[in-house]
This record gives sequence, C-alpha cells and structure tokens, in this order.
Amino acid sequence: MTRMMLERKGYQVLPAGSPTEAMTLAQAHEEVIHLLITDVVMPEMNGRDLAGRLTSLYPGLKLLFMSGYTANVIAHQGILDEGVSFIQKPFSMADLVLQVRGVLDE
Repeated sequence: MTRMMLERKGYQVLPAGSPTEAMTLAQAHEEVIHLLITDVVMPEMNGRDLAGRLTSLYPGLKLLFMSGYTANVIAHQGILDEGVSFIQKPFSMADLVLQVRGVLDE
C-alpha cells in the first residue's frame, strides 16, 4: 500500500519484503537511494539495525520509521532514538507524502 501511495505521487520505490531483501536491493542498486522507509519491528532484524547497515552503504540516506505502535511506546522501549522521523500506522496518503517530503527536505 505504501509503495502504491508513493508511486502515485511520482516517487521511485524499491520495495522489499524483508530486511535481507532490502540489503540485497540496496547493494545492487546503481543509483543513489535518498530515503529508507522501514517498519520498526520486523522479522530478521529491526528497522534501526537495517537503517544502520544501509547508512553505511549510503551515508546521506534519510530515514523514516513506521509502526503500528505509538511513538511513545517505541521511544520508551528504546527501539528508536528521540528525534527520529516516525509515522504511525495506519496513515493516510496525505500524511505519508507530507512526512516523506519533510524528511527529504531536511
């Protein structure tokens, strides 16, 4: 759903079904990747660890984390650092595009 929302607004998306697939796609991608949108809680590795690995490949990579948990719960659990960009699921297309644009413009 997120992929479709972003593509409808003109963004190029490299969808991955898992952190391992995201790493493989990023390593094979020949152009710059500007933004990683990742769930916080996933099988294999969490979003923070995935972000750490991908920012080592793409130092200027911007990050947007999402979760069905509230930002307060995630911060309290120590999963994400304070001040990171976060969008809570479910979200509307308007909210997603606004958040993505804001992160890219930082």
